[in-house]
Amino acid sequence: MAKLHEKVSNQRKDFLHKQSRQIANAYDCVCIEDLDMKAMSRSLNFGKSVSDNGWGMFTTFLRYKLEEQGKKLVRVDKFFASSQTCSVCGYKNVKTKNLAIREWDCPQCGTHHDRDVNAAVNIRNEGMQLVNA
Repeated sequence: MAKLHEKVSNQRKDFLHKQSRQIANAYDCVCIEDLDMKAMSRSLNFGKSVSDNGWGMFTTFLRYKLEEQGKKLVRVDKFFASSQTCSVCGYKNVKTKNLAIREWDCPQCGTHHDRDVNAAVNIRNEGMQLVNA
């Protein structure tokens, strides 16, 4: 059983190394949300599905690979309302705080948003503002 766990661990590390290398080679600046995965697993009752996902290992690999190439990893504050803010007009829609809402229309500008895509755009934009500040 220990050999199986070691094999799975090595496969995960290999995958994370390859993905982080691909991203580090492709971008000069990478913006990520500074997530507290342990707190998320406790508060949202995700258990092992969140705590065992390798996020910390991935961000460590990504950070050092970007630094090796003179590139930047920017961490956006976990309290930044990335999924609630319209990436087009900046309207903050508190109704979208509910994680079950996967898509929403901005009541101010009418733009239709996928929650995750909108959050990614907002994290990128906020990260670039932090870099240029």
